[in-house]
Amino acid sequence: MQKPAVTLMVKAARAAGNVLLRHMYKLDALNVVEKDRMDFASEVDELAEKEITKEFRRSTPDYAILGEESGSTNTRGNSRFTWVIDPLDGTSNYLRGIPHFCVSIALVENGEPVHGVIFDPLRNELFTSSRGSGTVLNEKRVRVADRKDLKGAMLITGFAPRERSRASAHLKCIDTLLTEAEDIRRTGSAALDLAYIACGRADAYFEAGVKPWDIAAGALMVREAGGKISDFHGRSTGPMDARGVAGRPVVAGNIKVAELLQQKIVNTGYAAAFE
Repeated sequence: MQKPAVTLMVKAARAAGNVLLRHMYKLDALNVVEKDRMDFASEVDELAEKEITKEFRRSTPDYAILGEESGSTNTRGNSRFTWVIDPLDGTSNYLRGIPHFCVSIALVENGEPVHGVIFDPLRNELFTSSRGSGTVLNEKRVRVADRKDLKGAMLITGFAPRERSRASAHLKCIDTLLTEAEDIRRTGSAALDLAYIACGRADAYFEAGVKPWDIAAGALMVREAGGKISDFHGRSTGPMDARGVAGRPVVAGNIKVAELLQQKIVNTGYAAAFE
């Protein structure tokens, strides 16, 4: 049985997903802005976020909100609870008609995710997770893959625009990983990447420059599915609320593969590029 907070989050995520679906066949008419270099948002991002925040402000007026589009808001003083929202994770895919994007919502308590929802409206796949209660995909409990090493592993990475100055170190790391891994994917949605790690569709994920709204829900899902998520040195990823809005590097996977991947990132010098 879903916890009340998750039920609320699912309702909000489905409402936002409906916004995305309604607009996806009229992309040429959308107003698109470049928030930062090669970092785009559209009016659909804003409309979807408004659907979510409307629901949360009505139900939990004392909670803070951290949205990718609206930033951080807290209408009633300091709250230990924060809704962390990415109304459209995979905006570049969406704007090009590539069918891979999602809605990601987390409820964070003092910087730690306690509930998470990731909704893929095209596939009608709903990932939910609560601290201490596991991770569920469409009412079925899921676990991370059981691979023991990097040999034959399916890995996922990302190339955040804000991290292009470290691209050569990233590519050197990828070059080394491909001597063992089966393949490395770049899907364009960090939230779905983490959801896929949680349900065993891929073995590990690494990326730099991700924000709390990209990974808060997915990080909880990986942990609750028996996996591990850390920074490039194996340390905590840091707070997933307004205190942690600076981009960060993450590694996620089952415990064994995540640790081996993290070691490769250090040994190839990619981790040192952030020091």
